[in-house]
Amino acid sequence: MKFEILILGNSSATPMYDRHPTAQVLNFNEQLFLIDCGEGTQMQLHKYGVKSNKINHIFISHLHGDHYLGLVGLVSSMNLHGRRSDLHLYGPKPLKEILDLQLLHSDTRLQFNLIFHPTNNEETEVIFSNKTIKITSFPLKHRVPTTGFRFDEGKRANVLIIDKVKSLEVPLVFYNVLKAGMDCTDIDGTVYRAEELTLPGPPSRSYAFCSDTRAFESYVTAIHGVDLLYHESTFLHEFVDRAIETCHSTCLEAAQVANQVGAKKLLLGHYSARYKDLSPLLLEAKSEFVNSELSFEGNWYKI
Repeated sequence: MKFEILILGNSSATPMYDRHPTAQVLNFNEQLFLIDCGEGTQMQLHKYGVKSNKINHIFISHLHGDHYLGLVGLVSSMNLHGRRSDLHLYGPKPLKEILDLQLLHSDTRLQFNLIFHPTNNEETEVIFSNKTIKITSFPLKHRVPTTGFRFDEGKRANVLIIDKVKSLEVPLVFYNVLKAGMDCTDIDGTVYRAEELTLPGPPSRSYAFCSDTRAFESYVTAIHGVDLLYHESTFLHEFVDRAIETCHSTCLEAAQVANQVGAKKLLLGHYSARYKDLSPLLLEAKSEFVNSELSFEGNWYKI
């Protein structure tokens, strides 16, 4: 089952050096989720071959422009392209007012339902859940109300013991039922027991997105044990005073968080415009957390 993240933008504040403001697409078994929507997001979607009308859920972390100014254009284009299916939008409560005002004064009449879900920057909440994935928001520490998002895969299907299944000539129609952990009985009364014919499935996977934030204790529990952690790493640690002033994190601090929560991998992003060469940021993070990697626009990262 596919579970991967596409980086559309990883620059902080302003576009710079062909880096765009924050936006990501998470593909979970061909369900597409958009995380943040900075300026130029719809152009990045087009550039990397992602059809915007396949996105049914959009998550906005906070209301600084580099994280949401592409939203009005994207929603308007979805409408122009004939979208009819519901679009779910998750973000700070004032985002609804911003969108309503833009649509009102442009006389834009959406031909689809835009369903708004206000996020809570005071406590952790499950904001979406079905049989295959659970999405949780959690508070971050920034200059305006901000949340991160965690995506947890549901229980993965059991694995068939192929030799046993073939030797018993189990009907193909029973395969998925057995993998779901349920016994099957054929028309002759033969019982095929899931516990005898399957092994436990692979561990469930998880992804956490920590946009603009100071590194601090409160969100550690929310991202504990995550497989892939995207954490803003705006500055090198020599500028930690600037990071504190602007409520951002350094690469070293992001790596310390990854260590603390037991993440399997750290993906760096939200780079300051002061850095054209990103290699020093990676070196700093790796000094604390070896399995660190720079995010690059256009790259898919498997979870």
